[in-house]
Amino acid sequence: RLQRCATTASSRESAPPPNSSAMKMMRALLSATALTALRASDAADASPIGKVLELISGLQAKVIKEGEAAQKTFAEYSEWCEEQSKELHHEIQTGKQEVQDLQAGINQQAAKVGTLSARLEKVTGELAADEADLKEAAKVRAKEREAFAATEKELAQTVDTIRRAIAILERETAAGASMVQLKSAGSLAQALGVLLQASKVSTADASQITALLQQRSDAEDRDAGAPAADAYEGHSDGILDTLNDLLDDAEGQLEAAREKETKDQHA
Repeated sequence: RLQRCATTASSRESAPPPNSSAMKMMRALLSATALTALRASDAADASPIGKVLELISGLQAKVIKEGEAAQKTFAEYSEWCEEQSKELHHEIQTGKQEVQDLQAGINQQAAKVGTLSARLEKVTGELAADEADLKEAAKVRAKEREAFAATEKELAQTVDTIRRAIAILERETAAGASMVQLKSAGSLAQALGVLLQASKVSTADASQITALLQQRSDAEDRDAGAPAADAYEGHSDGILDTLNDLLDDAEGQLEAAREKETKDQHA
């Protein structure tokens, strides 16, 4: 359509308008012919030449009228072509701008995709590292649970053993048993061993309590020096006090271990 309008416009520019020299010559010829016809009409109004002149005059008017109509149609068509050309040009410019806008949007979204891809890769790496740390922490936690279970069992047995030993020793010493052997003991550990052997405390429990007392004595020796051996000579009350101290220590260790396990479970 645009090419057709352009061709029409080009023809319009190259074609001579109706008022060109050729048209002027034609009009002059027709005017001369009409003048001659008017002069001859006086001599012979009804001659064949007069009729021909009348036909030529009518033809001239018809040609002029048709030329003016064609010129008007051509002008309207040319104007329409110009309007269509402007509209198409505007549409083309609008389309180009839309293409630029869309391309800019595509570039912007592509940049976002690149940024998000890099972030996703980083987060994926961090997630993998966190999962590895979680697995390692789970292994450590499992070992801690195993250690706590063993410690809790051992401390619970120690507390039970000491309680039973205290109950038995209180009953035996109240009856005055083993006082002779107790006086011959040279240290608290020996006195406790004598008293336990003379009571109904089992050999395993006695060995365990004696070992705990020895550990306590060794720790006191390192911190403040060993107590005098004759401080315990002949005093069962001192032995019971020592066992109560051992009981308090064992119960404190058991409670501390349980508190630590509870804290580790919620960490």
